[in-house]
Amino acid sequence: MPRKLKTFKTSVGFYDLAIAAPSMKAALEAWGAGSNLFHQGFAAESDDPEVVAATMAKPGVVLKRPAGSTGRFTEHAGLPTDLADDRGREKSRRPLPKKKPAVKVSDKTARKAAADFEREQKKRDAKRRKEEAAREKQRARREEMTGRAQAALDKARQEHDRRSGALEAERDAIQKRVEAEDARWESEKERLTKALRRARG
Repeated sequence: MPRKLKTFKTSVGFYDLAIAAPSMKAALEAWGAGSNLFHQGFAAESDDPEVVAATMAKPGVVLKRPAGSTGRFTEHAGLPTDLADDRGREKSRRPLPKKKPAVKVSDKTARKAAADFEREQKKRDAKRRKEEAAREKQRARREEMTGRAQAALDKARQEHDRRSGALEAERDAIQKRVEAEDARWESEKERLTKALRRARG
């Protein structure tokens, strides 16, 4: 049987967030929070009738409104418009409305909201699994491309080493031929020089 839902609120960036969820942990997961906002004092359970009604109408869906405003929570909210005046000074906050009595949620509504939350959570889990599968596929493709590039580099390096070795051998052979030619020339030059001296004699 689905667990009874509660309404939780927090503020992230430019928005106040609210959600109907069975637990703080479920709320944190839906918000994508990387830390426990409840323990840090940045999130709390809400019994505001309007917030409870909005979240129970869309259980498991993260609703938002501009930060610090008293507007309705919706799936798509605009940015805050009253954070500062033209000179950059923070505008004075409107007085907080008087606390309204806690809303009573019928068992039937609570059961429906809990079932809707589970359905929404399954959708969110399926989306997360799909994104993880896409990331895994991309990672595998990247690894395959990296492997191919590394293999091509290794093959090119081996070919370079082979050619360099062949050129080194050719250079050694040419160097020996140059040295042999220098030695032959020195011998012949000496012989011819002697012959020239004799002829001039």
